[in-house]
Amino acid sequence: MAINSPLNIAAQPGKTRLRKSLKLWQVVMMGLAYLTPMTVFDTFGIVSGISDGHVPASYLLALAGVLFTAISYGKLVRQFPEAGSAYTYAQKSINPHVGFMVGWSSLLDYLFLPMINVLLAKIYLSALFPEVPPWVWVVTFVAILTAANLKSVNLVANFNTLFVLVQISIMVVFIFLVVQGLHKGEGVGTVWSLQPFISENAHLIPIITGATIVCFSFLGFDAVTTLSEETPDAARVIPKAIFLTAIYGGVIFIAASFFMQLFFPDISRFKDPDAALPEIALYVGGKLFQSIFLCTTFVNTLASGLASHASVSRLLYVMGRDNVFPERVFGYVHPKWRTPALNVIMVGIVAMSALFFDLVTATALINFGALVAFTFVNLSVFNHFWRRKGMNKSWKEHFHYLLMPLVGALTVGVLWINLEATSLTLGLVWASLGGAYLWYLIRRYRKVPLYEGDRTPVSET
Repeated sequence: MAINSPLNIAAQPGKTRLRKSLKLWQVVMMGLAYLTPMTVFDTFGIVSGISDGHVPASYLLALAGVLFTAISYGKLVRQFPEAGSAYTYAQKSINPHVGFMVGWSSLLDYLFLPMINVLLAKIYLSALFPEVPPWVWVVTFVAILTAANLKSVNLVANFNTLFVLVQISIMVVFIFLVVQGLHKGEGVGTVWSLQPFISENAHLIPIITGATIVCFSFLGFDAVTTLSEETPDAARVIPKAIFLTAIYGGVIFIAASFFMQLFFPDISRFKDPDAALPEIALYVGGKLFQSIFLCTTFVNTLASGLASHASVSRLLYVMGRDNVFPERVFGYVHPKWRTPALNVIMVGIVAMSALFFDLVTATALINFGALVAFTFVNLSVFNHFWRRKGMNKSWKEHFHYLLMPLVGALTVGVLWINLEATSLTLGLVWASLGGAYLWYLIRRYRKVPLYEGDRTPVSET
């Protein structure tokens, strides 16, 4: 049975395509929204204890490792400027079977992240307004995410720009208050100190251990690749956006944790280091600032929810266009809004499961898929450039297409070692279901459906 010919959308002028309208700054803001900059406050107490008071050093180390994978994404998106992210790259660079399993595994992360943001919003708002039934917040939040993503990716990008700027603004105020406190003798008593990076108590192993935890704060920088088909000149814009998202996110994390570490050299002031955010805001700015700060965490979840909802809708769209999932449903693009409308609605329905999940169970569902994606993106660079295209003749080519992806893969390997057992177990169960579905596809079509539409690879130099 022929699979590819009916899926060649480029040959079907009547097909509605996603609208190419996003600019570089919009894509970067979507990436930063996905990263949720204020997560630096959620993990500070934990990582400060583990790293012996060197959180920014852990972030710096984590950023260095993440950039290798970011560079791998950049190389591949130049070759395949499509919306499928790691799914597309593994499919084209290794083989369709591997691509399917990478895409299926990524769905576990992508599909449930909007639900986790809805769940967090429910927790925050129920604490503020305990008299309101929790289901009201879930339905309202899901409706906002779904409506915005249905209407336009530009609308989502503009909302996220606003929400990210709100977060950065409150962090600037936070740093200003920290500096005031330091001048009054709080913490180390001075701004001019490198103690958070290097001190007599600094030891490499605790800092590396801290880096393995804060590395998870960077998960999501790759989500901007799902916007490739809505970005003009994606082969050049998206690699820049990936790199800038990782760099800007790293700068935000390092700057915020640096000033926090000056104010809180150790964790002795925290009653609960695992949930230190409310105490951090209280000690730095008082009750009023704490209230404003906690309200901003709601903006954080809204921004991340919008970005993650958009990303998974695009991944489902590409897998539908490939006919891996029914193309008539998952590959549908609304003729007026030019968005994958049915996917947006389905993701909204999945997000409604926040009514039934608790936060511990929900967070165990993510991270596995992201690590699968990161691993195979690095392997795809090696296989596509070094092995398949024979770019292995010079030291420069060995450096770019063998050494760099190898370092990226090893960095991800450290994260695999530190992945929680629950996440690994659920991920393997999900992957087993994907393997069964892959077997069904092969039995039905004799091979995995593969999209052969238009793309414009850019040569690597």
